[in-house]
Amino acid sequence: MSDYNFGVAFDLDGTIIDNNYYHILSWQEFYKRRNRSFTSEEFIEHFNGKTNADVLKYVFHPNLTAEETHLYTNEKESLYREIYQPHIKPVAGLIELLELLYQKDIPMVIATSGIPVNIEFMLQNIPIAKYFKSIINSTHISHGKPHPEIYQLAAKALNLAPEKCVAFEDAVAGVRSAKTAGFKTIALTTTHQTAELDQADIIVSDFTEVSLQMIHSLF
Repeated sequence: MSDYNFGVAFDLDGTIIDNNYYHILSWQEFYKRRNRSFTSEEFIEHFNGKTNADVLKYVFHPNLTAEETHLYTNEKESLYREIYQPHIKPVAGLIELLELLYQKDIPMVIATSGIPVNIEFMLQNIPIAKYFKSIINSTHISHGKPHPEIYQLAAKALNLAPEKCVAFEDAVAGVRSAKTAGFKTIALTTTHQTAELDQADIIVSDFTEVSLQMIHSLF
């Protein structure tokens, strides 16, 4: 039994792994195949933290069929995994923090807008599955971030009230999702500038700046 009465949810893209640059590169290639140009600004404003289903409706049109969404998702995410494979690594300080929380019996989950094949790709390269009670992904939700649904599910998986949970996030949509669900939030500046993440309770550059005392102080 833990001495600490709180749980922790981790976003994946941009939080566990600093991979958004590689998502941008893969979207650029996806757009290039269609003679369109893509910018990092567009990624930050319209893509980061959201499900592929929501993103592809923005890219193409709101009435995209499930089959079209599936095909486009597979194309883009295959590009991503191919481009990112040689570079994949955890955000600085992540493994040390996971091990510390694990040793203290603090329950943890992943709450990601990502798809199962990308999650498995991450876990094959960074074997951290043992730390998490559950991995909630885009197949488990009807509404992507910034809707609070994914963090409402995360609280249930942690078996705690939302106000006893903290989320680590990098995206504005993710911070909003977690806050709306009732979570405390710690934002990483891997993707957004500090000023853009001002809804978060605490802002850090990576996990080397995070301590157990810092998390506990939120409660």
